[in-house]
Amino acid sequence: MRNFPVSRGTVAGILKGYAGLSAAVFTEIYSTLLQKSSSKLLMFLSFGVPILCFVMMYFVRACTPASGEDAAEHGHFRFIQAASVVLGLYVLSTTILDHMLHFSAEISSVIVAVMVVLLMAPLAIPVKMTINPTRINKPVIPDQPVASSDEMLQGEGNADKTEPLLKPSESATYLGSFREGDEASEVAMLLAVGEGAVKKKRRPKRGEDFRFSEAIIKADFWLLFLVYFFGVGSGVTVLNNLAQIGIAQGVQNTTILLSLFSFCNFVGRLGGGTVSEHFVRSKTVPRTIWMTCTQIVMVVTYLLFASAIDGTLYAATALLGICYGVQFSIMIPTVSELFGLKHFGIFYNFMSLGNPLGAFLFSGLLAGYIYDTEAAKQYGLNLVNSSVSCVGPNCFRLTFLVLAGVSGVGSIASIILTKRIWPVYQMLYGGGSFRLPQTSNH
Repeated sequence: MRNFPVSRGTVAGILKGYAGLSAAVFTEIYSTLLQKSSSKLLMFLSFGVPILCFVMMYFVRACTPASGEDAAEHGHFRFIQAASVVLGLYVLSTTILDHMLHFSAEISSVIVAVMVVLLMAPLAIPVKMTINPTRINKPVIPDQPVASSDEMLQGEGNADKTEPLLKPSESATYLGSFREGDEASEVAMLLAVGEGAVKKKRRPKRGEDFRFSEAIIKADFWLLFLVYFFGVGSGVTVLNNLAQIGIAQGVQNTTILLSLFSFCNFVGRLGGGTVSEHFVRSKTVPRTIWMTCTQIVMVVTYLLFASAIDGTLYAATALLGICYGVQFSIMIPTVSELFGLKHFGIFYNFMSLGNPLGAFLFSGLLAGYIYDTEAAKQYGLNLVNSSVSCVGPNCFRLTFLVLAGVSGVGSIASIILTKRIWPVYQMLYGGGSFRLPQTSNH
């Protein structure tokens, strides 16, 4: 987010899109390379994934962001998005074909090899930039929109060698830069306090850098948390119980159902970031309006699940996967735009608590209790704790009706939040690109 501050929605969509697609990729690895061995899968997750993370850690580091729009960067994002879409379609189609044709071990190995190549496709960008480096424009114009307080970190560090420490015109323009900007504002504040002009420093406005203690007393912070909690909390309930939902509605092999949800989840994450980025730049529409739209669709989707009408299971699963994915790619840039990038990690991790909290309340307590109750009615009280499966639409009907109500409340909260922050987005994106509010007035 700090490396690409003017493309926050796109970055969030790509990163969360690949995360959403990972379930289908792991399913492919489990079915082919690991021969559907649970013990091998656990070994792979226990050792393979951490080793890969440690190897890649070096490459995830802060870089100096571009000072404005970069056509090459835009093209690189489009390439990654196209590569991820191809990967998603490939994994989904091969999973379905394998279910229908039962590929041999040799063909399955080739399929996995091609999948790995598609996964590595984005590496073509740094390779290309290394072989054919482009010149980076470094002009800094005070009247030009600035992406964030972090964007000027390197530029400010170099500027202090040749320019005065305090320049009123620039300190008013570059909001809260880590070095000169902060020091200049603090010195100016101390002088003003000494002269009796002000009593204390004002609190930040939406769009500026907040501390966590300052953000949690804001209504917009809790509205965003509730909207995200209702959206992902209800969605993860279906995801956690999707196999049981399929069995209850007569689907014996739920692999295709899970792969379909994973692919549509990926589409929602990638598309949510891209679409919100387009409309926030062209129409200054707050990103949260897409959370509103998708949660309204989720209400209809849960009612489809509850009705258990023949032929609607796969359509409802696909719709829910898209809407569930949108919640992730919208929440991330919205948090950074409303409360700044300086303490973004704290805000993001706090918002992410909505996912496990929703899973505990709606999946562990609500869905689990109702499922066990229906199983007790079908098989007898003494069989509830055994490995029997509940069959029939009543196994999850009440759960889906409750989830529909939850999404309805989330939609209302999202409408309120969108209306509240609309002027903020008009201020931040009024010029077609992200700009920070002025801070010269106390």
